[in-house]
Amino acid sequence: MSKITFLGAGSTVFAKNVLGDCMLTPALQGFELALFDIDPERLKDSERMLNNLKGSTGSSCKVVAYSDRKEALRGAKYVVNAIQVGGYEPCTVTDFEVPKKYGLRQTIADTLGIGGIFRNLRTIPVMLDFARDIQEVCPDAWFLNYTNPMAVLTNVMNTYGGVKTVGLCHSVQVCVHDLFKAIGMDETGVQSKIAGINHMAWLLEVTKDGVDLYPEIKRRAAERQKEKHRDMVRFELMLRFGYYVTESSEHNAEYHPYFIKRNYPELIERFNIPLDEYPRRCVNQINNWAAMRDSIVNNSQLTHERSHEYASYIFEAMETNRPYKIGGNVMNTGLIPNLPTEACVEVPCLVDASGVTPTYVGNLPPQLAALNRTNINTQLLTIEAAITGKKEHIYHAALLDPHTAAELSIDDIVALCDDLIEAHGDWLPKFK
Repeated sequence: MSKITFLGAGSTVFAKNVLGDCMLTPALQGFELALFDIDPERLKDSERMLNNLKGSTGSSCKVVAYSDRKEALRGAKYVVNAIQVGGYEPCTVTDFEVPKKYGLRQTIADTLGIGGIFRNLRTIPVMLDFARDIQEVCPDAWFLNYTNPMAVLTNVMNTYGGVKTVGLCHSVQVCVHDLFKAIGMDETGVQSKIAGINHMAWLLEVTKDGVDLYPEIKRRAAERQKEKHRDMVRFELMLRFGYYVTESSEHNAEYHPYFIKRNYPELIERFNIPLDEYPRRCVNQINNWAAMRDSIVNNSQLTHERSHEYASYIFEAMETNRPYKIGGNVMNTGLIPNLPTEACVEVPCLVDASGVTPTYVGNLPPQLAALNRTNINTQLLTIEAAITGKKEHIYHAALLDPHTAAELSIDDIVALCDDLIEAHGDWLPKFK
């Protein structure tokens, strides 16, 4: 029996989307859906939920929950990763509260910035543990990474884990839809091309019937900027740098040095930037789960419609050899020549029975490549810190982070890193 293993299966709603999609995919019938999570209660919830879904959909997939990770992985053909190391408490709280003492504010802190650096440092050792297990018990498996920080973790699994890995993010799928909705344009028949790095990929082409839509998009965007809306940072970046970016304004506010500044507090109001957004979302999710748990976990009539998540479509394409196009995070094997070859890039990829084949994009416009490189610098030095175990590279990563460097002195950045290392305690490996 072929096997799909889901690591972090306690993410019950996400497991419902990804594995529920698999239950509705004809080519995946008869597969074992292997669940693993370090929280036995959440694991049991997901197992019960998926068995309810199996009953209501009539799927022939088999749901099996494992308490042993290696056994969950043994013989897997595909592995889905959706873990979060350290959770909201204590680690996300630490990522936000310690920098605040230095006057450094964040919005999401899960990809770049000081919060993204430390999320990486506590997640990379766990990912490399996964890689060792995979090498031993399912060396040919495809590893689908949904966990942030996407670019760094996907890079590590490919470069140091020796595992066939593609990183998957929602931002590419919804980019054109969200933009057109925000400016009141019809997206029917629109052709687009997106490439760059995760959370900072660019809408390089957007046409309809061969006509470039960017002039009209920018005209409408400039009009929208006259009143408050939730995408003001992205529109500002597009109007200044020429292209729309895939990830949300709250994310991009902290990937660049222009928006969250102590000496210019009016920018927060002007660009409608939601400081401390991620902790608020975490608290809401925790409260909402308590309210919705029963309707998902204990509902024998639970239904599901196939979602827009890439996972089941990737598995289907590999099983049937019917090609499917995705926006995937892969190593930069010359795909974007003016970005570093050591970087993980987000580009169009073709999926079929031979696996994931990335497409050549060519050079990005120079200003876009330059913006990407500011983030890649911190990503690569974070990997260096994790792999070498040297504290100096943590400092380097933070010193080169655009937002952190724009706000704090060298001494304060180093002191902040030391404080975060101490506050995280055993959640981090020991650095020398």
